[in-house]
Amino acid sequence: MPNCLGTMLATRGALRLGGEDLRTFLQGIVSNDVDKVTPERALWSAFLTPQGKFLHEFFLAEQDGDLLLDGEAARLDDLKKRMSLYRLRSKVTIEDAREALEVAVLFGHGALEALALPEEPGAAKAFGGGLVFVDPRLPSLGARALLPRGTAEALLCDAGFQIVEPEAYDRLRITLGVPDGSRDLEVERSILLENGFEELNGVDWQKGCFLGQELTARTKYRALIKKRLLPVEIEGPVPAPGTPLLAGGKEVGVMRSGCEGLGLALLRLDAALDESLQLGAGEASLRVRRPEWVELQSREPAET
Repeated sequence: MPNCLGTMLATRGALRLGGEDLRTFLQGIVSNDVDKVTPERALWSAFLTPQGKFLHEFFLAEQDGDLLLDGEAARLDDLKKRMSLYRLRSKVTIEDAREALEVAVLFGHGALEALALPEEPGAAKAFGGGLVFVDPRLPSLGARALLPRGTAEALLCDAGFQIVEPEAYDRLRITLGVPDGSRDLEVERSILLENGFEELNGVDWQKGCFLGQELTARTKYRALIKKRLLPVEIEGPVPAPGTPLLAGGKEVGVMRSGCEGLGLALLRLDAALDESLQLGAGEASLRVRRPEWVELQSREPAET
């Protein structure tokens, strides 16, 4: 039986990007290939420091020739400011669309079928005066929608979705091991490939140079990945973000976001590879659970 669920994400907001130079401008500063965004396809991407460290993650989808950006609501002003620094004389507009649009997620068994969307990452279509698209990272996350503010819940109910609290979606996301912006990635410190961006379709290696591309490519081709973000099952109280995780008295990772009984942790690669390893954080006991999509490889010994 279908179990179609929907929720509004107040933690996300929208920008509307336009102008004749938009795609050329974005292509030089974001991690994915903006030319692949069409009315039928959305994508997930990141904006990095010149040194290749994380600043922002977001979704891009096309509507009426413009691009709609779904990013962290509390940090959209920072993203807009940082992008504007690179605009120079380019004919590009960056407008806050939070008053016009709100972000929803639609998930659960039968969700994509109810939306008449194929189970293909990023597949997109117009919907209810806005748009809806399969999550470009994993179709098992369901779909995301950018909808006219004030109409979203009614649209979802009319489409057969039961409105639930955001925590239900957060639990799914964490179970699948998918990061959520600065809750899971440290601003100006985290590296994309340690946080699943390659497997989750957030980086394009054929698009050419982008801001931070040199370090990102070096991390991949020189096997410099030292840590990975993975789900952990938790017995006891959920450790606060930033709490060190210990194994045998040694720190092997750090806690990121969590909900009851589940969390995400950034773990040293040797700990990430050992699903039998018991981790501790205060009164909590944790075990690693690696999703099928995660590709882990042991690091080659360093040359001496």
